[in-house]
Amino acid sequence: MFAEERQQKILQLLEENGAVKVNSLSKFFQVTEETIRRDLEKLESEDQLKRTHGGAILVEAQNDDDIPFKERKVLMMKEKRSIAKAAAKLVKEQDVIFLDAGSTALYVAKALPNIAIRVLTNSLLVAYELNKKNNIQVILTGGNLTPHSLSLVGPATIRSIQNYYVNKMFFSCKGFDPTWGISDSNEQQAAVKKAVMEMAEEIILLVDHSKINKRSFVQIESMCRLHKIIVNEHAKMEALSNEAVGDITVIYSK
Repeated sequence: MFAEERQQKILQLLEENGAVKVNSLSKFFQVTEETIRRDLEKLESEDQLKRTHGGAILVEAQNDDDIPFKERKVLMMKEKRSIAKAAAKLVKEQDVIFLDAGSTALYVAKALPNIAIRVLTNSLLVAYELNKKNNIQVILTGGNLTPHSLSLVGPATIRSIQNYYVNKMFFSCKGFDPTWGISDSNEQQAAVKKAVMEMAEEIILLVDHSKINKRSFVQIESMCRLHKIIVNEHAKMEALSNEAVGDITVIYSK
């Protein structure tokens, strides 16, 4: 079977099952797992699927409201971990930071050292992870609970955020485009991030290469509000060149 035929069959299996696993596809097509990974990489580059840890899911399902957090957490897992480690290195004693409800923020929470800092978050999962570190004080925003992401959103969340000072804001997005700016798929999550931006001293975007030059449903803010961008090393360099991002510091994680 030619690679193109195999890839079309993979898409057919995705349509039927919603998700596929590398090891199962390897046995099904009687090829190596490395061959299947190459197939999935190619299909992902064409925006036909999204790779997960050990498999792939349909790209049509990429709305945060539709995907359980446990599924989103493993999308681009290696890249998110490297970005999170780079973000954690920017955190110092006595910092007051914000972590959003994105899956990358959970990796940041895991990577943070157990030092005397305060963390404001609208994510119950981030709060639970940080609760294991006794030197970190966690402040949860109020708001309405979103079941799929276990995050807090809504007017009460915005009012709560406005009561705090944050010197470093770490957040992710669904799309980063030099012209359109920073965007998200969820209006309520976008509103939370925009509110924190209004009072944060330093704004740091965490974004993997799959989000570069993409536009999502809701614009959060223009790119010029950012101070730093942390991105994995496979990001397209032209989109993050000095000409494109101006004075924003770009940090490439490894």
